[in-house]
Amino acid sequence: MTAPAVHVFEHRLVSYRRTFRGSLFSSFLQPALFLTAMGVGLGALVNRPGNAALGGVSYLVFLAPGLLAGTAMQTAAFESTFPVMAAIRWVRSYVAMLATPIGVNDIVIGQLAWIAVRLTMVATIFVAIMTLFGATHSPAILLAIPVAVLTGMAFSAPIAAFSATQENAEGFNMLFRFVINPLFLFSGTFFPVGQLPALLQPIAYVTPLYHGVALARQLSLGTGTVSEAILHGGVLVAFVVVGVVACLITFRQRLVK
Repeated sequence: MTAPAVHVFEHRLVSYRRTFRGSLFSSFLQPALFLTAMGVGLGALVNRPGNAALGGVSYLVFLAPGLLAGTAMQTAAFESTFPVMAAIRWVRSYVAMLATPIGVNDIVIGQLAWIAVRLTMVATIFVAIMTLFGATHSPAILLAIPVAVLTGMAFSAPIAAFSATQENAEGFNMLFRFVINPLFLFSGTFFPVGQLPALLQPIAYVTPLYHGVALARQLSLGTGTVSEAILHGGVLVAFVVVGVVACLITFRQRLVK
C-alpha cells in the first residue's frame, strides 16, 4: 500500500479500537452459539450413520466450514455498507481526507485493506472455535482462514462500490433482505446445493458464497482436488477484481466533484 492508503487504514484501525467491544459478541460468542445450536442441537436430529448426503460426516463437521464462509460474507457486507456511507455522507471523513494528499485510490485501498484485516480476525477466531468443537478433519483447515477472507472480499468490494452510489440506508435493507440472507441460507451452508430445486441450482453455483463454502469445506474435510480449488479460488478472485474496479469508479464519481 502507498503511504496515504496506510493512513486511511490507520484511521479505520483507530476507530475500531474505540468501538471493538461492540463486536465481541459477533466475533467470539456468535460462532460458538451457531455451532452449538445448529451443529450440535440440530445435528442430533440430522445425524445418521453413513449419511451420504453429507459425505458421511456429522452435521457439525459439514456445517462448520459453511458457517465460516457465511460469517465472512455477513461481516464483509456490514463493514462495506454503513461505515462506507457514514464516511461519504454522514461523518464525511472521506471528504475530509481528500483535502489532504490522500486520493480516491488511497481511500479505496485503505478501506478494503482494513476490511481484509477485520475478516482475518473473524475467520481466525471462528477456525479456533471450530477446532475446539472438533469440527475439523484436516490440518488444512488453517488454509480456510485466507479462503474465508477471500470470500468476504468477494462481497466487500462490490458492496462497497454499491454503497458509494446510495443516498440513504434503504438500499442496504434491500441488499441484506434479498441478497445476503438468501445466499446465507441457500448457497450450501446448511445443506448441499444439490438438494435445491433444479431451477435454483445454477443460480447458487455462480454466487461467490457457494465457491467459498465449497473450498472451505474441502479444506476442513481434507477432500477435493487441486483443480477444484483453483476453480473456486479463481471465481472468488474474479469477484474481488471486478469489485475493486467498480469501487474505484463509483468512489471517484461520488467524491470528486
